[in-house]
Amino acid sequence: MPARSSSLDRLAMTVLQPGFDGVAPPAWLRGALADGLGGTVLFARNIVDVGQTAALVAALREENPAVVVAADEEGGAVTRFEAALGSSWPGNRALGVVDDVARTERVAQAIGRLLAAADVTLNYAPVADVNANPANPVIGIRSFGPDPDLVARHTAAWVTGLQAEGVAACAKHFPGHGDTVTDSHLALATVHASLDVLRERDLPPFRAAVEAGVRSIMCGHLLVPALDPDVPATLSRRILTGLLREELGFDGMLVTDAIEMRAVAALHSPGEVAVRALAAGADAICVGVSSPGGESVYALRDAIVEAVRDGRLPEERLAEAAARVLALADWHAARAAERRPAEPAAAVDLQGEELGLEAARAAMRVVASDAASVPLSQPPLVIHVAPRMSRAVEPGAPAGLTRELAGLLPGTEGHTIMTEATALPDLSGDRPVVLVVHDAGRHAWVRELVATAVQARPDAIVVETGIPAEPVGAVYVTTHGVSRASERVVARWLTGGEEPRSGQEKAAG
Repeated sequence: MPARSSSLDRLAMTVLQPGFDGVAPPAWLRGALADGLGGTVLFARNIVDVGQTAALVAALREENPAVVVAADEEGGAVTRFEAALGSSWPGNRALGVVDDVARTERVAQAIGRLLAAADVTLNYAPVADVNANPANPVIGIRSFGPDPDLVARHTAAWVTGLQAEGVAACAKHFPGHGDTVTDSHLALATVHASLDVLRERDLPPFRAAVEAGVRSIMCGHLLVPALDPDVPATLSRRILTGLLREELGFDGMLVTDAIEMRAVAALHSPGEVAVRALAAGADAICVGVSSPGGESVYALRDAIVEAVRDGRLPEERLAEAAARVLALADWHAARAAERRPAEPAAAVDLQGEELGLEAARAAMRVVASDAASVPLSQPPLVIHVAPRMSRAVEPGAPAGLTRELAGLLPGTEGHTIMTEATALPDLSGDRPVVLVVHDAGRHAWVRELVATAVQARPDAIVVETGIPAEPVGAVYVTTHGVSRASERVVARWLTGGEEPRSGQEKAAG
């Protein structure tokens, strides 16, 4: 699409943060950056390794030095840089179980070093949601836990650690996605809580993030009737401006969750969502998926410009939003200049790996009714009972425990069950059986399958990577998260190389 030169066009482009395909900038993205595009989002589809990503980001900055380059690198289940093998760091739930804020800060700082090595501006993390509902299908282990005070102190520590490396943190999903039973990627989630409960439970972590100096906050596609009964938070001036800006005092960059998510995409066109979010107080519009030639990005620009010209979006509000995006870019640029030359990627990897293993080891818990099942005496059959995790997690997450055990016990076999109709493999014989589940408490068919397996093999070991439920099996291991670090620690323990802490975290939340 040909470039247009008006200042209004550039303001509209500045507030957009689209994703793209490929490991190098496509031509349309280079052109959009030259036209003033203010941001872009990296996903696993854009990333091979840190070196390639650094070159990619450098190419983006050739077109627009002030571009805000964002990524979702929460640690644990949600990782873009380490999607192929799993994260080097256990996620928030594991950190919350350990409850050592200094360790949380160090983990966030290690993630910050990884992103800074690629010159990433903004990390869409940490998750500041209080996982108050154990049935939550999208937050769960991404939260530090069900207690607001715990979540608040770890959110603040995470913000501090990440931003110490010159990468902006982004607390999400305001005003709190923890008490929902709907994944907002699929439909509009509703928080059925009173105003008093929201203030006592959901808001403290965001207040703590603001007090810690968080540079960005992401609003969630949530209907919160106690705050605004009419529209989702993303489109609510009462919530984004009245509550977040005026009451909590946040003056950084406010970004939407991806606007192609069905929670809002089912209500309005992409352009209308962008216009209404900006009018409500958002500063940046996240768009995870763009059309192959970038036409969708320019359509968003045109919708915003038209809304200004029609008087539905004050130009002053658009200018304010663009200024906050540029202020974030300036903050990062100043700190990036102080860091150069960047720390070598190899050093980042070595430092992070040991810290991740240390954190995963501290978070693992074991309940054993038959300790004779471990250490494993021969290569096991590992059965991953793996219903699709939330849309926030990259598809095709690796069956990491099989890989880790195979490295220690050659001959280990893996089997994955994705759907309810799939039968168990043959469990006869004396080969050890390890069942890996995630959030079994939320899936009746998973619990039934595990019960069948344990009945056939009472010596089976069960590894729960999500929110713990009632212990089952001869040995019940809980990692409180999905990560390469957690899988490696469990594999080492199962083969006699680690000492776990006994006991189990309460499963509430």
